[in-house]
Amino acid sequence: MVNLEELKKEASQILKEGKVKYIIGFQRSSNGLLPVPAFIKDPEDADKLVWDPACVYNLTLFLRDEKRKKEKEKEPDERPVGIIVKGCDSRAINVLLQEEFIKREDVYVLGISCENTGVLDEKKLAKKLKGKKAKRVEFGAKDDFVITTEDGQVKIAAQEVLAERCLECKAHFPVIYDVLIGEKTKRNVENPFKSLEKTESLPPEERWKFWKEQIEKCIRCYACRSVCPMCYCDECVADTINFVVTPENFVYHFVRAIHLAGRCIDCGECERVCPLDIPVRFLNKKLEKEAKELFDYEAGFDPEKPSLVSSFKDEDPEDFIR
Repeated sequence: MVNLEELKKEASQILKEGKVKYIIGFQRSSNGLLPVPAFIKDPEDADKLVWDPACVYNLTLFLRDEKRKKEKEKEPDERPVGIIVKGCDSRAINVLLQEEFIKREDVYVLGISCENTGVLDEKKLAKKLKGKKAKRVEFGAKDDFVITTEDGQVKIAAQEVLAERCLECKAHFPVIYDVLIGEKTKRNVENPFKSLEKTESLPPEERWKFWKEQIEKCIRCYACRSVCPMCYCDECVADTINFVVTPENFVYHFVRAIHLAGRCIDCGECERVCPLDIPVRFLNKKLEKEAKELFDYEAGFDPEKPSLVSSFKDEDPEDFIR
């Protein structure tokens, strides 16, 4: 099990030594179950850091903001930013390195292993608790979560309330790190694309109906884009003032999905933040499956590897060429 005190000690030490200018991590929220992002500058404040199954956010999003801030400074602090990442988050760092959005010396990675569990799905947990409000969620001793409610504590098997992305995850520990907290415990995932089976089994006309109904719900709040660490363009084609863009929802969602092909690391944040519960993750997951089956390509595992759209093999399928 991940030792939180070890994480705090490491964070405090690298701040004392000046190895990083600050650390992006998680701290307890003043209201609500989910911990909130923390930006720790003082070694003494490292004690505020937390790690539990409710640490769902992909903090690599803030590397985008850090780069933009640094570009505006006349004399920027060139020290790296420390950042706490899960396995899926670490793959996002690799994609950003691969695309040269950041450099390796820009970030000091504090990797945390998910070991035999992962992070929870709030909706699954709420359904499981049947109306009771969860105050705290902690890792149990045996692949379970200890939930604290107003009525006391209850143990729930992690598999019953894990986020879908965790059930299909192939990176149960960070694939890039400077320090690893926890063990390199790899779970056996029989089918990393199981969540797609129901939709894929539908005949084309029903599949089209399904997506038409889902996409029509979109209010174009752009929460999915705002939370995605891969959406770092200074100007997005969805709201550009230089080009004529149709307001149709299908254009936005499918163009965005294509832009994430071979780049999405399945952190699931886009779907989690959607206020209309649109299964945005399915679109990205489908393209992830196509990339794997057609080109044997998986995003975020090797920063030295060419991106999907810039790599070519003689044995690649050419059925799409006319």
